[in-house]
Amino acid sequence: MATLEDTLTSKRTPLYHLHQANQPDATGWQHLCGYAIKATLDEALFEPTTGAPACGLTDLSALARVGLRGKKAATILSEYHYQLPAAPNQALRQEDGSLVAKLSASEYLLLGSLDDDSERISRDELVWQEAERAHRLPNAYLLPRQDTHAWLALTGAHASDVMAKLCGVDLSPEAFAPGHVAQTSVARANAIIINASQADLSCLYLLVDSASACYFWPILLDAMQEFEGKELSIIALRHHHPA
Repeated sequence: MATLEDTLTSKRTPLYHLHQANQPDATGWQHLCGYAIKATLDEALFEPTTGAPACGLTDLSALARVGLRGKKAATILSEYHYQLPAAPNQALRQEDGSLVAKLSASEYLLLGSLDDDSERISRDELVWQEAERAHRLPNAYLLPRQDTHAWLALTGAHASDVMAKLCGVDLSPEAFAPGHVAQTSVARANAIIINASQADLSCLYLLVDSASACYFWPILLDAMQEFEGKELSIIALRHHHPA
């Protein structure tokens, strides 16, 4: 039997070991952005027309994400044709499907697009890293969110109901509209929550400390049981994701 080491790259998401415990052989694993991701056979074969589950949890940590902080952060992002939110704790979806969240007056978080495997964010981050090494990124610096934060997606009509069990902030659609950002506590640990809903898919992004990812995952799955929630691979989520 083929092993994961035989078939996959060495890059692993913060939740890799937890996923591997449930699926130890190479069957159902794929490459994405240089990472090994779980894509079980039944999920990978979902038809695009199949309705999304009422509650799903996806590990998006293989997709690119980066932070930029400093007095010139907004200027740099604008030069690269990113549309910026007007105020802190807001997020704005870009034409390519990526997302820019403004966390403070001088800090931004960029999340790659599910549609293009976060190609734009990955490409721009490489350019900025080179500029930073050459001291050509004045009054701004990169934050390696790929290393520091795991990225989870809670989808479906009951996403806010699940979070109501774990978070004191009202995340209902009426109070927490698409594009809103909350930097708060979830299950007694820090998290960034972004309402990334669009078209017919309700979606909350959770950015949590990488070291806490394996703590959050089972807690979220447990909270989802009441709503018949289930784990979804990135491949499955893409089928339900609005184009």
